Amino acid sequence: MTRPTATRTTTNVTSLNRPRPTLRKPTREDGAAVWELISECKPLDENSMYCNLLQCDHFADTCILAELDGEVVGWISAHLPPSEPGTLFVWQVAVSEKARGMGLGMKMLKALAARPECAEVTGLQTTITADNSASWALFRKFARQHGAPLGSAPHFKQEDHFNGAHATEYMVTIRMAEPLAKVA
Repeated sequence: MTRPTATRTTTNVTSLNRPRPTLRKPTREDGAAVWELISECKPLDENSMYCNLLQCDHFADTCILAELDGEVVGWISAHLPPSEPGTLFVWQVAVSEKARGMGLGMKMLKALAARPECAEVTGLQTTITADNSASWALFRKFARQHGAPLGSAPHFKQEDHFNGAHATEYMVTIRMAEPLAKVA
């Protein structure tokens, strides 16, 4: 007769005491806080505050905001391109230093993909510069977790589109067998 062995579980006390960010759709009142977060998250391109206000107002259904103790600590801006309504294009992912190491980028991406507005979306796209290792890691992990292929190709080229002032942006494409809302 074998006796059951006791299993010992170890819990990270630090992670239990750490508050969890809440995720929600942005409102126009969040525009300034989003703009400030993006300006703190180098090397993200800073857009005008007006641009972030429009994202929070006009594109709230395809953007997501993370708060920790009432402070904006995470942001993903995205939209459904009119010519490709089955594709969610992710423009920017920003995570405050205060929220790094929590897997917040992936949590936001999955929550965004699970929204009813993405019910028919089967593709995810974004552009990433070659040296942005954090973004490459996030989207590769997302593709891997969903068993989906990830492709990339130069899209906005340094000389052709940025007049030499910005590194080439690679179009990253992830195609799902099922809509994002089902797999997220």
